[in-house]
Formats: sequence, structure tokens, C-alpha cells
Amino acid sequence: MKNAGRHFRSALGFSLVDMLATLAVISTVTAIATPAAVDMVDSMRLGMSVRDVERELQFARLKAVSTSRPMRVRFDCPSAGKLRVVEVIGTPANPDANDADTYLNRCSETLFPYSPTGADQSRLTRPNNDGAIRLLQKQATFSAKKTLEFWSDGSVHADAGTGNPWPNIGSAGVTITLTRKGKSKNIKVNGLGKILMDR
Repeated sequence: MKNAGRHFRSALGFSLVDMLATLAVISTVTAIATPAAVDMVDSMRLGMSVRDVERELQFARLKAVSTSRPMRVRFDCPSAGKLRVVEVIGTPANPDANDADTYLNRCSETLFPYSPTGADQSRLTRPNNDGAIRLLQKQATFSAKKTLEFWSDGSVHADAGTGNPWPNIGSAGVTITLTRKGKSKNIKVNGLGKILMDR
């Protein structure tokens, strides 16, 4: 009877060897799973940035069509990892000097404020339809980009170095590439305004 009681008491606990073996298994599984989890988070953040850019492109197209005003999507505006949809102050054939890609003040929300209601519609105080500055997810950058101009008919144009107005980008289109920690995803825009993104 004494032996049975002693045997029962020792079966209730874990030995040091049992605990060390369990910790070793947990550590091994964690070491294997952690890189996959980090990789998944990185891919998700890159995907979120791609979707954000795609939404801004759609916004520019919609704004151009609804207001009958040409809109530009400027990348790395005013600095790396940011973008902004801005109204062309002049016309596609004769853009204002402030519309030039080299004019970074055009991206300033202080000098050219964003109005979510678009309250000021005076033709004398253009621009009236600038969007807000958007930021990519942390560590996401544009590795390939080109300023795009959306016209009121929904078509897309880009500077080809041939002067103004910018020519339609055609069916070949333009590819915008976003990169984060060595991974890349593309957004393809064609001359009809169709926007396709990598999944």
C-alpha cells in the first residue's frame, strides 16, 4: 500500500527532463514559424501599399471625369514614399509652370490645401480638386513610376518628352512598381484608364 501511494504522488508532476523536452519542441516550432510569419506580414504590408496606390489612381480618374478637369498622380511627392493627386492648374495643352514635375511645392498641402468637400469651385482660384498626401506603408518605396495625367474622358496620358499635351499611354500602358524588403508588386495602367494590380 505504501508503494502505491508513492507511485501515485510522483505521477502527478512533471520531471525536469519532461519540461526541457517540451521547451525544446516549442522553441524549434517557433524558430521555424517566425520567418514565415514575418514574410507574411511583409507581403501583407506591400499588398496594402499597392491597394492604396490603386485607390489613388481610381480617385484621380473619377475626379477628372466628374469635374471635367485633368488630374495628375504624382509619386514621391513631396518626398519618397508619398503620393498626391493634384488638379492641373492650366490645361493639358498649356499647363501652368506650377504643374511641372520638378516643382515640388505643388505637393505642399500648405500652399495647395486639400479640401475634402471641394468647397471652393471658383475658376479664378484653381486648383479646387487636389487630394490629400498619401503615405505608403513603412519601408515601401516606388522603384518604377511615372506621373500620370487623367483627362475628363477617363483616358490616361504621360510625358513622353514631346511637349504638351502629353500623349495617351496607349494599350502598352505604364507600370508602377512598389518594393518592400526585396519583394515587388506592379500596378499596370493603360490609356483607357484600366488599372490592374498584382495579387
